[in-house]
Amino acid sequence: MSTYKQPIGQKRLTNIAVVRLKKCGMRFEIACYKNKVVSWRTRVEKDLDEVLQSQTVFSNVGKGTLAKSKDLVAAFGTDDQEKVCLEILEKGEYQVSDKEREMQASSLLRDITCLVTERTVNPETHRPYPVGIVEKFIRDIHFSVDPNRSSKQQALDLIRQLAQRFPIARARMELRLVLPSAALPSVQAELQQMGALMRSQAQPVDNTPAQVSLVCQIEPGRFREVDSLMQRVRGRLEVRAAAVQQEGDLSFDSLDESEATVAGTAMTAHGGGAAAGTAEDRGGQAGRDQAERGVEAGGGEV
Repeated sequence: MSTYKQPIGQKRLTNIAVVRLKKCGMRFEIACYKNKVVSWRTRVEKDLDEVLQSQTVFSNVGKGTLAKSKDLVAAFGTDDQEKVCLEILEKGEYQVSDKEREMQASSLLRDITCLVTERTVNPETHRPYPVGIVEKFIRDIHFSVDPNRSSKQQALDLIRQLAQRFPIARARMELRLVLPSAALPSVQAELQQMGALMRSQAQPVDNTPAQVSLVCQIEPGRFREVDSLMQRVRGRLEVRAAAVQQEGDLSFDSLDESEATVAGTAMTAHGGGAAAGTAEDRGGQAGRDQAERGVEAGGGEV
């Protein structure tokens, strides 16, 4: 009667992410947990035990074949398994699975959406859009994320694309400027040329007339110009708010027709505006009443 014998010296691993590195004509592999390699390389994960399933170097993970010590010394100059694992983890090739790629794209899109929401306003009301509206805007322009660029870079590019099609703009920055009194007229003139909004009159600093302070709001793209201006006059600036947004509730009665249409779209995006979604072409009080009934029926919020 024939018997089956388990091969000795093989260590079989399944449900893993394999990182490969070819060096000196030889292939070396390590077995990692899924979704952890990218976290390690972006310095989100710092515990090596949470990344490697085993601090062992293989020549073939699928077959469970371990790398020989003499091969490790020839290729890496050491047979220390941990040091070799770290080098392979940093420099090796890694094939991202479809599910992991989808999860990363979803997470990146979520970060981009949050950044856009935090940094933009409706230019008519100076109030931030709900996340639901921003998500709908992004879907309408068929935006796709780039895994090789940071969320901040993509958010800034996305804002420019959205502004071409929708009533959305970057929120202004609020700055406090401290400068010598003698430079105040020239500084105010340059700020007006930049389109800055003065939020306060010039006030003496520490009750001394030699220096004054004023608060203004500027377009974020003008920040470097204002910073350079303050350096020229030997002043200083403080960022009081990176994005100025109006707060508080806004009723339909205070909206014009175009703004009410956008608000109705928001309720549709939140799942509560079947009636509000059909009221995009409404005019006057009848349209507002229909939208309000949609909110009550579906539980949506403006």
